[in-house]
Amino acid sequence: MQRQVLKPLDDALAQLLQYASVLTQQEEVNTFDADGRVLAQDIVSDLQVPPQDNSSMDGYALRCADLLPGATELPVTQRIAAGSAGVALSASSAARIFTGAPIPPGADAVIMQEDCEALPGERVRIKATALPGQWIRRAGEDIAAGSVILAQGERLSPAALGLAASVGMSTLAVLRRPRVALFSTGDELVMPGEITPARMKPGSIYNSNRFFLRALLQRLGCQVSDLGIVPDRLDATVQALQQAARGHDLILTSGGVSVGEEDHIKPAVQSLGSLDLWQLAIKPGKPFAYGRVQDAHFIGLPGNPVSSFVTFLLLVRPFLLRLQGARQVAVHSIAVPAHFTLPKADKRREFLRARRNAQGGLDLFGNQSSGVLTSAVWADGLVDNPPGQVIAYGDPVRFIPLMEMLG
Repeated sequence: MQRQVLKPLDDALAQLLQYASVLTQQEEVNTFDADGRVLAQDIVSDLQVPPQDNSSMDGYALRCADLLPGATELPVTQRIAAGSAGVALSASSAARIFTGAPIPPGADAVIMQEDCEALPGERVRIKATALPGQWIRRAGEDIAAGSVILAQGERLSPAALGLAASVGMSTLAVLRRPRVALFSTGDELVMPGEITPARMKPGSIYNSNRFFLRALLQRLGCQVSDLGIVPDRLDATVQALQQAARGHDLILTSGGVSVGEEDHIKPAVQSLGSLDLWQLAIKPGKPFAYGRVQDAHFIGLPGNPVSSFVTFLLLVRPFLLRLQGARQVAVHSIAVPAHFTLPKADKRREFLRARRNAQGGLDLFGNQSSGVLTSAVWADGLVDNPPGQVIAYGDPVRFIPLMEMLG
């Protein structure tokens, strides 16, 4: 039998993204509830922000021409708080002003209150010089009227929600959430709470994948239908896939995507649709499957927990973001010095669990086995190490922070 050529990760991802047709249905949601959603339309501002020149400090608004060398005493002719408007400032006078308050006509600078001394009789002593425009936020310096402030395809962050609200957007048009059916395969799997550790049968394990995969899907804004654990039987796998295909955009499974006698995913999917089984040139995460079951996408992840976790982040996450119309789906790595050695290179591209230390380098988790889920909890990122690459202490390596992929 001819040995299957391992598919490079970048090729697999490019192929997946080609399959990911963007969901077209839109919905209007409250801006409060739009975190993590993907914009269906550009947001164009109907106003400029700030709407008028305003003070960026508590202090006194005045004319620079009225300041003399050394200290200058001026009468305080008005008091302007945020939410109110002053009147034109007369020559040789000052206005008490607070952060966010509009600059009165005629004033061209603000002196912060720390450089001033309030005097009896509504007067102030100015103890500093000023340049025109000092401590003034100019009208429209943040947002110009008619400008696109958030573009279609942008995944909304908390800051983006604030920006949308700043131009009066109480609701936002977003693409609908992907509907995902999730199940695990394996007679060895049991659920926490159903059987105590003391009563576990030999060979049984708790189903950890189901918990982190469901959480990852929900973080990506998916509507998840959890179909539980499917026995290692072809008929049960076919029945589960038929149920999952109804009303879902994606079927996501873990386990059963190898080619053993108890791995029924391949014949089950092929009996209902089509399947590409890929052996990926990565470690961990070699077994991976994509296909179609009726109108639903199908992705099968490896059963080993770290393999399932890593392949979800590298492949499923960008696939789901593309389904939602997100423009940015790639993750970005940064160069960080290795504070460890990797004397033996692997033929595959490795994703090593690592954590930044107080010295600005990376420590490596001691056991990089694909079954050691502790490594994914301990780590705050993945070292993306090319095939055939050894690592010496101090070498710069490509590091992908987990926060880049978990948000």
